[in-house]
Amino acid sequence: MPSARLAPIIVFCYNRPQHLRQTLDALRRNPLAAKSDLIVFSDGSKGASDADLVREVRELLAETMGFRSLTTVASPQNKGLAKSVIEGVSQILDTHETVIVLEDDMICTPDFLDYMNAALEVYRNRPDIFSVTGYTPPIALPPDYTGDAYLAPRASSWGWGTWRDRWQKADWQVGVFAKIKNDPDWKEKLNVGGDDLWPMLIKQQRGVIDSWAIRWTLAQMQHSAYGLYPVKSKIMNIGTDGSGTNFTFKANTYGQELAIGKVDFDFNLQSDPAVQKTFRTYYNLPWRVKLKNRMKYGV
Repeated sequence: MPSARLAPIIVFCYNRPQHLRQTLDALRRNPLAAKSDLIVFSDGSKGASDADLVREVRELLAETMGFRSLTTVASPQNKGLAKSVIEGVSQILDTHETVIVLEDDMICTPDFLDYMNAALEVYRNRPDIFSVTGYTPPIALPPDYTGDAYLAPRASSWGWGTWRDRWQKADWQVGVFAKIKNDPDWKEKLNVGGDDLWPMLIKQQRGVIDSWAIRWTLAQMQHSAYGLYPVKSKIMNIGTDGSGTNFTFKANTYGQELAIGKVDFDFNLQSDPAVQKTFRTYYNLPWRVKLKNRMKYGV
Protein backbone atom coordinates (compact mmCIF):
# COMPACT_ATOMS: atom_id res chain seq x y z
CA MET A 1 0.00 0.00 0.00
CA PRO A 2 1.54 3.40 -0.98
CA SER A 3 2.60 5.52 1.99
CA ALA A 4 0.44 8.39 0.73
CA ARG A 5 -2.62 6.29 1.47
CA LEU A 6 -1.62 5.37 5.00
CA ALA A 7 -3.91 6.81 7.65
CA PRO A 8 -2.30 9.15 10.19
CA ILE A 9 -2.09 7.68 13.68
CA ILE A 10 -3.52 9.67 16.58
CA VAL A 11 -2.58 8.88 20.17
CA PHE A 12 -4.30 10.54 23.11
CA CYS A 13 -2.40 10.69 26.37
CA TYR A 14 -2.51 12.38 29.74
CA ASN A 15 -0.43 11.44 32.79
CA ARG A 16 0.77 7.86 32.36
CA PRO A 17 4.30 7.96 30.90
CA GLN A 18 4.98 4.26 31.51
CA HIS A 19 1.79 3.19 29.74
CA LEU A 20 2.47 5.59 26.89
CA ARG A 21 5.99 4.25 26.45
CA GLN A 22 4.62 0.73 26.01
CA THR A 23 1.99 1.96 23.54
CA LEU A 24 4.59 3.76 21.41
CA ASP A 25 7.05 0.86 21.60
CA ALA A 26 4.39 -1.53 20.31
CA LEU A 27 3.44 0.83 17.51
CA ARG A 28 7.09 1.18 16.47
CA ARG A 29 7.33 -2.59 16.00
CA ASN A 30 4.91 -2.23 13.08
CA PRO A 31 6.83 -2.05 9.79
CA LEU A 32 4.39 0.63 8.60
CA ALA A 33 5.23 2.91 11.56
CA ALA A 34 8.23 4.38 9.74
CA LYS A 35 5.93 5.35 6.86
CA SER A 36 3.15 6.75 9.06
CA ASP A 37 2.56 10.19 10.51
CA LEU A 38 1.96 10.20 14.27
CA ILE A 39 0.02 12.97 16.00
CA VAL A 40 -0.07 12.89 19.80
CA PHE A 41 -2.57 14.95 21.76
CA SER A 42 -1.12 15.45 25.24
CA ASP A 43 -3.73 16.63 27.74
CA GLY A 44 -2.76 19.23 30.33
CA SER A 45 -2.47 18.75 34.06
CA LYS A 46 -5.30 19.33 36.50
CA GLY A 47 -2.95 20.94 39.01
CA ALA A 48 0.18 20.37 41.05
CA SER A 49 -0.74 16.75 41.82
CA ASP A 50 -0.23 15.54 38.25
CA ALA A 51 2.04 18.23 36.77
CA ASP A 52 5.19 16.11 37.10
CA LEU A 53 3.61 13.15 35.32
CA VAL A 54 2.38 15.33 32.47
CA ARG A 55 5.90 16.79 32.19
CA GLU A 56 7.33 13.24 32.00
CA VAL A 57 4.89 12.40 29.23
CA ARG A 58 6.02 15.39 27.19
CA GLU A 59 9.69 14.67 27.78
CA LEU A 60 9.07 11.13 26.49
CA LEU A 61 7.36 12.51 23.40
CA ALA A 62 10.24 14.92 22.74
CA GLU A 63 12.63 12.00 22.33
CA THR A 64 10.26 9.66 20.45
CA MET A 65 11.46 8.46 17.06
CA GLY A 66 10.56 5.74 14.57
CA PHE A 67 7.69 7.37 12.67
CA ARG A 68 7.58 9.25 9.37
CA SER A 69 6.77 12.36 11.38
CA LEU A 70 5.73 13.19 14.93
CA THR A 71 3.53 16.12 15.88
CA THR A 72 2.75 16.79 19.53
CA VAL A 73 -0.26 18.92 20.40
CA ALA A 74 0.25 19.88 24.05
CA SER A 75 -2.83 21.32 25.73
CA PRO A 76 -2.09 24.02 28.33
CA GLN A 77 -5.14 22.97 30.33
CA ASN A 78 -6.88 19.70 31.12
CA LYS A 79 -9.65 19.01 28.61
CA GLY A 80 -10.60 15.50 29.65
CA LEU A 81 -10.67 12.53 27.30
CA ALA A 82 -14.04 13.08 25.61
CA LYS A 83 -13.35 16.68 24.56
CA SER A 84 -9.79 15.78 23.55
CA VAL A 85 -10.94 12.92 21.30
CA ILE A 86 -13.82 14.80 19.66
CA GLU A 87 -11.73 17.89 18.96
CA GLY A 88 -8.55 16.02 18.06
CA VAL A 89 -10.07 13.52 15.65
CA SER A 90 -12.18 16.27 14.05
CA GLN A 91 -9.07 18.42 13.57
CA ILE A 92 -7.08 15.68 11.83
CA LEU A 93 -10.03 14.62 9.68
CA ASP A 94 -10.30 18.19 8.40
CA THR A 95 -7.20 17.45 6.31
CA HIS A 96 -7.22 13.63 6.04
CA GLU A 97 -9.85 11.17 4.85
CA THR A 98 -9.06 8.50 7.46
CA VAL A 99 -7.50 8.17 10.91
CA ILE A 100 -6.27 5.43 13.23
CA VAL A 101 -6.78 6.23 16.91
CA LEU A 102 -5.30 4.85 20.13
CA GLU A 103 -5.15 5.93 23.74
CA ASP A 104 -2.06 5.71 25.92
CA ASP A 105 -2.82 2.25 27.27
CA MET A 106 -3.17 0.19 24.10
CA ILE A 107 -0.65 -2.47 23.12
CA CYS A 108 -0.95 -3.53 19.49
CA THR A 109 0.45 -6.38 17.44
CA PRO A 110 3.24 -5.77 14.88
CA ASP A 111 0.69 -6.09 12.07
CA PHE A 112 -1.92 -3.79 13.60
CA LEU A 113 -1.21 -0.94 11.17
CA ASP A 114 -1.36 -3.32 8.19
CA TYR A 115 -4.74 -4.57 9.40
CA MET A 116 -6.16 -1.10 10.10
CA ASN A 117 -5.01 0.51 6.85
CA ALA A 118 -6.30 -2.43 4.84
CA ALA A 119 -9.69 -2.33 6.60
CA LEU A 120 -10.03 1.40 6.05
CA GLU A 121 -9.25 0.92 2.36
CA VAL A 122 -11.47 -2.13 1.78
CA TYR A 123 -14.53 -0.63 3.49
CA ARG A 124 -14.00 2.96 2.30
CA ASN A 125 -17.17 2.72 0.19
CA ARG A 126 -19.32 0.90 2.75
CA PRO A 127 -21.34 3.71 4.40
CA ASP A 128 -22.98 1.17 6.70
CA ILE A 129 -19.61 0.56 8.38
CA PHE A 130 -18.81 3.56 10.58
CA SER A 131 -15.59 2.36 12.17
CA VAL A 132 -13.02 -0.43 12.25
CA THR A 133 -11.16 -1.69 15.28
CA GLY A 134 -8.26 -3.99 16.08
CA TYR A 135 -9.87 -5.09 19.34
CA THR A 136 -12.35 -7.86 19.89
CA PRO A 137 -13.94 -8.81 23.22
CA PRO A 138 -13.28 -12.34 24.50
CA ILE A 139 -16.43 -13.88 23.07
CA ALA A 140 -16.95 -17.41 21.81
CA LEU A 141 -18.07 -17.02 18.21
CA PRO A 142 -20.35 -19.69 16.72
CA PRO A 143 -18.23 -22.67 15.60
CA ASP A 144 -19.56 -22.43 12.04
CA TYR A 145 -18.48 -18.81 11.62
CA THR A 146 -15.59 -18.87 9.16
CA GLY A 147 -14.82 -15.19 8.57
CA ASP A 148 -11.72 -13.35 9.83
CA ALA A 149 -13.80 -10.33 10.83
CA TYR A 150 -17.38 -9.59 11.83
CA LEU A 151 -19.81 -6.69 12.13
CA ALA A 152 -21.34 -5.56 15.42
CA PRO A 153 -23.81 -2.76 16.20
CA ARG A 154 -21.36 -1.00 18.50
CA ALA A 155 -18.24 1.13 18.12
CA SER A 156 -15.03 0.20 19.94
CA SER A 157 -12.83 2.86 21.52
CA TRP A 158 -9.82 0.56 21.83
CA GLY A 159 -7.57 0.88 18.78
CA TRP A 160 -9.98 2.05 16.11
CA GLY A 161 -10.23 3.99 12.89
CA THR A 162 -12.80 5.81 10.80
CA TRP A 163 -13.46 7.99 7.76
CA ARG A 164 -14.13 11.71 7.57
CA ASP A 165 -17.59 11.37 6.01
CA ARG A 166 -18.79 9.05 8.77
CA TRP A 167 -17.24 10.97 11.68
CA GLN A 168 -18.99 14.12 10.49
CA LYS A 169 -22.36 12.43 10.88
CA ALA A 170 -22.06 12.34 14.68
CA ASP A 171 -24.09 14.83 16.72
CA TRP A 172 -21.87 15.37 19.75
CA GLN A 173 -24.53 17.49 21.47
CA VAL A 174 -27.08 14.64 21.10
CA GLY A 175 -29.81 17.10 20.16
CA VAL A 176 -32.25 14.23 19.74
CA PHE A 177 -32.00 13.19 23.41
CA ALA A 178 -35.06 15.13 24.63
CA LYS A 179 -37.13 13.30 22.04
CA ILE A 180 -35.79 9.80 22.63
CA LYS A 181 -35.10 9.64 26.39
CA ASN A 182 -38.48 8.08 27.18
CA ASP A 183 -38.85 6.10 23.95
CA PRO A 184 -38.49 2.32 24.48
CA ASP A 185 -37.93 1.74 20.75
CA TRP A 186 -34.80 3.91 20.74
CA LYS A 187 -33.63 2.22 23.89
CA GLU A 188 -33.93 -1.23 22.34
CA LYS A 189 -32.26 -0.16 19.09
CA LEU A 190 -29.25 1.16 20.97
CA ASN A 191 -29.11 -1.82 23.31
CA VAL A 192 -28.76 -4.26 20.40
CA GLY A 193 -25.05 -3.68 20.94
CA GLY A 194 -25.31 -4.50 24.66
CA ASP A 195 -27.77 -3.41 27.31
CA ASP A 196 -25.10 -1.33 29.02
CA LEU A 197 -25.38 1.25 26.23
CA TRP A 198 -28.65 2.96 27.15
CA PRO A 199 -27.66 3.49 30.81
CA MET A 200 -24.32 4.80 29.54
CA LEU A 201 -26.08 7.36 27.33
CA ILE A 202 -28.33 8.46 30.21
CA LYS A 203 -25.30 8.92 32.48
CA GLN A 204 -23.41 10.86 29.82
CA GLN A 205 -26.32 13.19 29.23
CA ARG A 206 -26.74 13.77 32.96
CA GLY A 207 -23.04 14.52 33.38
CA VAL A 208 -22.35 11.44 35.49
CA ILE A 209 -19.73 10.17 33.02
CA ASP A 210 -17.71 11.93 30.32
CA SER A 211 -17.92 9.63 27.29
CA TRP A 212 -17.42 10.37 23.62
CA ALA A 213 -17.72 6.67 22.68
CA ILE A 214 -21.38 6.30 23.65
CA ARG A 215 -22.23 9.26 21.44
CA TRP A 216 -20.25 7.73 18.59
CA THR A 217 -22.11 4.43 19.04
CA LEU A 218 -25.43 6.34 19.07
CA ALA A 219 -24.51 7.97 15.75
CA GLN A 220 -23.73 4.52 14.38
CA MET A 221 -27.14 3.26 15.50
CA GLN A 222 -28.95 6.28 14.05
CA HIS A 223 -27.51 5.44 10.62
CA SER A 224 -28.10 1.67 10.90
CA ALA A 225 -24.34 1.18 10.76
CA TYR A 226 -21.81 -1.22 12.25
CA GLY A 227 -18.33 -1.44 13.65
CA LEU A 228 -15.92 -3.95 12.09
CA TYR A 229 -14.12 -6.27 14.55
CA PRO A 230 -11.44 -8.90 13.94
CA VAL A 231 -12.16 -12.44 15.07
CA LYS A 232 -8.78 -12.44 16.86
CA SER A 233 -7.70 -9.35 18.75
CA LYS A 234 -4.78 -7.17 17.71
CA ILE A 235 -5.16 -4.85 20.72
CA MET A 236 -4.56 -5.41 24.42
CA ASN A 237 -5.65 -2.82 26.99
CA ILE A 238 -3.05 -2.34 29.75
CA GLY A 239 -5.00 0.46 31.42
CA THR A 240 -7.28 -1.80 33.42
CA ASP A 241 -4.80 -1.71 36.31
CA GLY A 242 -6.66 1.06 38.11
CA SER A 243 -4.51 3.86 36.67
CA GLY A 244 -7.01 5.25 34.18
CA THR A 245 -9.28 8.26 34.45
CA ASN A 246 -12.38 6.60 32.99
CA PHE A 247 -11.49 2.98 33.87
CA THR A 248 -10.45 3.13 37.50
CA PHE A 249 -11.22 -0.39 38.71
CA LYS A 250 -8.86 -3.28 38.14
CA ALA A 251 -9.57 -6.04 35.65
CA ASN A 252 -7.45 -8.52 33.76
CA THR A 253 -9.75 -9.87 31.07
CA TYR A 254 -9.51 -7.27 28.32
CA GLY A 255 -7.70 -8.48 25.23
CA GLN A 256 -5.06 -10.60 26.91
CA GLU A 257 -4.64 -12.77 23.80
CA LEU A 258 -3.06 -11.01 20.82
CA ALA A 259 -2.98 -12.61 17.39
CA ILE A 260 -0.60 -11.84 14.56
CA GLY A 261 -1.75 -12.92 11.12
CA LYS A 262 -3.24 -11.61 7.90
CA VAL A 263 -6.97 -10.92 7.90
CA ASP A 264 -8.90 -11.60 4.71
CA PHE A 265 -11.56 -8.92 4.32
CA ASP A 266 -14.84 -9.55 2.53
CA PHE A 267 -16.22 -6.31 1.06
CA ASN A 268 -19.70 -7.82 1.08
CA LEU A 269 -19.50 -8.85 4.74
CA GLN A 270 -22.90 -8.78 6.45
CA SER A 271 -24.01 -8.89 10.05
CA ASP A 272 -24.41 -12.45 11.33
CA PRO A 273 -27.39 -12.86 13.72
CA ALA A 274 -25.69 -15.55 15.81
CA VAL A 275 -22.53 -13.47 16.16
CA GLN A 276 -24.59 -10.41 17.03
CA LYS A 277 -26.43 -12.33 19.75
CA THR A 278 -23.17 -13.56 21.28
CA PHE A 279 -21.69 -10.07 21.09
CA ARG A 280 -24.68 -8.50 22.83
CA THR A 281 -24.69 -11.11 25.56
CA TYR A 282 -21.08 -10.30 26.44
CA TYR A 283 -21.95 -6.65 27.09
CA ASN A 284 -25.26 -7.25 28.86
CA LEU A 285 -25.29 -6.00 32.43
CA PRO A 286 -25.75 -8.29 35.46
CA TRP A 287 -29.23 -8.02 36.94
CA ARG A 288 -27.88 -6.30 40.08
CA VAL A 289 -26.41 -3.49 37.98
CA LYS A 290 -29.65 -3.22 36.00
CA LEU A 291 -31.62 -2.87 39.23
CA LYS A 292 -29.23 -0.22 40.53
CA ASN A 293 -29.49 1.75 37.28
CA ARG A 294 -33.26 1.50 37.32
CA MET A 295 -33.48 2.77 40.87
CA LYS A 296 -30.93 5.57 40.41
CA TYR A 297 -31.43 6.67 36.80
CA GLY A 298 -34.78 5.22 35.83
CA VAL A 299 -33.29 3.09 33.05
